[in-house]
Amino acid sequence: MYSRRKFLTSTALATAGMGLAACRDTAQAGGVGGAKPASATTPTAPAPLNTRAIPSTGERIPVIGMGTSGSFEVGQSAAELDPLREVLKRFFAAGATLIDTAPTYSVAEDVMGALLAEQNLTGRAWLATKLSGVSGRAAGIAQFQDTLRRLKTDKVALLQVHNLGDLKTQMAVARELKAQGKVKYVGVTHYVERAQDELANVVQAEKPDFLQINYSVISRGAETRVLPLAQDLGVAVLINRAFEDGKLFAQVKDKSVPAALVDAGIGSWAQAFLKFALSHPAVTAVIPATGKPDRQTDNLRAGMGPDLTAAQRDALIAAVA
Repeated sequence: MYSRRKFLTSTALATAGMGLAACRDTAQAGGVGGAKPASATTPTAPAPLNTRAIPSTGERIPVIGMGTSGSFEVGQSAAELDPLREVLKRFFAAGATLIDTAPTYSVAEDVMGALLAEQNLTGRAWLATKLSGVSGRAAGIAQFQDTLRRLKTDKVALLQVHNLGDLKTQMAVARELKAQGKVKYVGVTHYVERAQDELANVVQAEKPDFLQINYSVISRGAETRVLPLAQDLGVAVLINRAFEDGKLFAQVKDKSVPAALVDAGIGSWAQAFLKFALSHPAVTAVIPATGKPDRQTDNLRAGMGPDLTAAQRDALIAAVA
């Protein structure tokens, strides 16, 4: 088992503008035992993020991605945009690429598209978006064309039917766009446990390249059917709501990260929660959303080093209960 000191040395994430362990504010996580981790003053070479293969092609993607709901739904002031510029800088400097968004996240696609173009990062981004809240083929195609305009690109990596809406028609649209080369992969999404049986039925019938679903240390329903099915069918899995929309941090605010995880190099609750999701063998990547640079740094650290063992997972479950 790694000592924490050895792990932190071997997996330093510091790059330009990134400390070894940038702190997450007390409301979200803090360091081990609630203390804020110290920042490094001298950058060192970054360690690579772990990657996993997409079953349908073998293409490998980094295990830590980024969502945009809430975090990129902002105005045009420097106070709102400057932190997002740094969030993206740290994300790509660490080797991360996967960004998940949707046309129904108000201005998120506009903001993301503009910031990526501004920093010449559009071509490096592995963009995932959705057909969301539309009905009918024409509406789906029109929405997708508008998404390309907003993201300032001519194609995306993944197009998902959001929350299974207008499923048959929008899956057909997604596959049509895939055949045209405007989309590389197609998928389906949901975000609540009560929809997981329906999602599993759809995955079994449609066999998409990807599914996206909620999964966390306290919401483990996906383990029953969705995740095993994805493994059996060779469907890649993106995990949303690994932090339970932030509620997990309030639940552990007066608790210390379990010693078994500290010994494995886990330096914050955020890292622990992301590692929990990633430690299921069906999971391809997690997509936590943040608009704060230090939280981005902390999230990215979860993408390095070994997965949690069964004993470490059990320790985390017990600590959060």
